[in-house]
Order: sequence, then C-alpha cells, then structure tokens
Amino acid sequence: MIVVQPVTLEFNGVRLAPLGPEHADGLRAAARDGELWKLRVTSVPEPENVAAYIATALEMRPGRLAFAVLDAATGQILGTTSYHDIVPAIGRLEIGYTWYAKSRQRSHVNTSCKRMLLAHAFDTLGCAVAGLRTDNFNHASQAAIERLGAKKDGVLRHHAMRRDGTVRDTVMYSIVRGEWPEIRAHIDDLLQRPRPC
Repeated sequence: MIVVQPVTLEFNGVRLAPLGPEHADGLRAAARDGELWKLRVTSVPEPENVAAYIATALEMRPGRLAFAVLDAATGQILGTTSYHDIVPAIGRLEIGYTWYAKSRQRSHVNTSCKRMLLAHAFDTLGCAVAGLRTDNFNHASQAAIERLGAKKDGVLRHHAMRRDGTVRDTVMYSIVRGEWPEIRAHIDDLLQRPRPC
C-alpha cells in the first residue's frame, strides 16, 4: 500500500510545492499568460476562479495531491500539476491536472516536473503504476506524454465533460514500475538535449 503525503520536490531549477491559497496570485498570472482558460481541451481556471480551483483541489484530498510549479530561483509560479486518482491499495496514481503559463510551455519545465513526480512515485512511494490521461483532441499533450515513453493503454469513449459542455474521449497512458529505470534514463537524456523538451 502506498501512502501519498504532501511533499516539496526540486529538480533542474523547478520546485513543486503543495498547492495552497498562498499560490492564488501566482496562478492567476500564469493563467493570464496565454489566456489559457480559453483553450477548449484544458481545464485552466479563469483568473477570477483560481481561488475556487485551489479550494476544490484541496477538497479532493486524499485522492488528489496538487502542487504549485515554481521557478526554484525566483519563486515565480509557472503553473500547477497533481497526483490524482490515487489508489493506495494497489499502488496506483495518475499525474495530471497539469498546466503551465504559455511562456513556459515547450521548455524544460514539464519534462522536469514529470521526472520529479515519476521518481517520487516509483522510487519513494513504491508505486506499481503511474497513469496519465488527456483529451483526445489535445494532441500537444498526447505528444508530450508519448515523448516521455509512456504506453498508450487506450481511449475511454464519452468519458468526461469539457468546460464548454461537450463530452470528450479520454486517451489513457501508463508507466509500470519495471519500465521506470529505462524511462528515467530516457527523460534524463531528453533534459540534456540543447533544445527545449
């Protein structure tokens, strides 16, 4: 059985801190960077709804542990990500509810966050599997997940409501514990490349 508790993680200039009300102003600024709430295939809150977004994330514990993503040097909030759908008895969790300021997308930030969250899940918590999911029309997210080395499990048809009231199909991915050493080496290699990953 895994026990997921609030923790602060840091790697490659990025810090993950348990999300709280104190991060609201920074998350509002991150959402405004690119007007992310206007994207159909994500669930980024409008700036005026950030406090409620944080409150909802906190209410979802222990099934969800949300993090603020910060620049470790400056403390600037870059976005948020979470462990969610945590099933302690079988050692399963998912990584999601992830979004970043537009200026930080296609940089090292997402890959660094996934590296931290996967390492903590497998090396510290002893997870058996880490899942990831995304909207069937969020092709950028699917490409990012596949670039990590996660395996596509399939598509859940007519699975979840989008913010615009339409119903999405959800593309499911996973990484099992035995795959983690090779995927960790692959992610570390991606982070050594000169171009953003």
